[in-house]
Amino acid sequence: MRLAKKIAESGVASRREAEKLIETGRVSVNGNIVATPVFFVDESHEIRVDGQLIQNKSAKIIIWKFYKPRGVITSQKDPQNRKNVLDFFPEKTGRIIYVGRLDYNSEGLLLFTNDGNVARKMELPSTGLKRTYHARILGRLTDDSLKKLKNGITINGIKYGPVEIIRDPNDSAQSANRWITVTISEGKNREIRKIMEHFGCVVNRLIRIAYGPFCLNSMLPGQIVQIPDQEIKKNLKFYAL
Repeated sequence: MRLAKKIAESGVASRREAEKLIETGRVSVNGNIVATPVFFVDESHEIRVDGQLIQNKSAKIIIWKFYKPRGVITSQKDPQNRKNVLDFFPEKTGRIIYVGRLDYNSEGLLLFTNDGNVARKMELPSTGLKRTYHARILGRLTDDSLKKLKNGITINGIKYGPVEIIRDPNDSAQSANRWITVTISEGKNREIRKIMEHFGCVVNRLIRIAYGPFCLNSMLPGQIVQIPDQEIKKNLKFYAL
């Protein structure tokens, strides 16, 4: 297997980015710097990027559920030095990759894995893993708006896939804020907030409660739960585990 492809499989970078890492001398194989992407490796090789050993594909696949609190970023680097989702994991956890993102003011279920291929596959719309959220909105969605969203919508040149929305039947008609349950299939950047703004509503709380078959359930903010192996194998049939 080409070295760049092996690095991409680990989730460190895309294949194109991996080639640039190699060309700039940031990748070593068995202790020797490799300067060309035209280099082949197998499972016996020790590959390091910036001195860090990349995840071996033969390692056991692990997936964690994490309840991301509000006011925490989903990013490895932040100029403002704000609290990061990775700060909640013990150092001994090793290298982990988040599946999708939640913006700074959103909360709820965020998945992590030690396998780059699994992470990328779970994010692809073609895999069919839907994301479900509880959203508190200021404003009112009309029945006509809900019908439009079922077939997808284009806003400012960006096409969003079908959106399913269920109103909370317990909400008071007199209340300015209302709760809805929103299910989407792609998870584009700030997708729900932008769609609600398009219909004159403001999202003032957003909680992801499910990502595909994995649910937040009764988890608390900051809590981490490792998903049992049998649950992974049962639910992620798209990937040969």
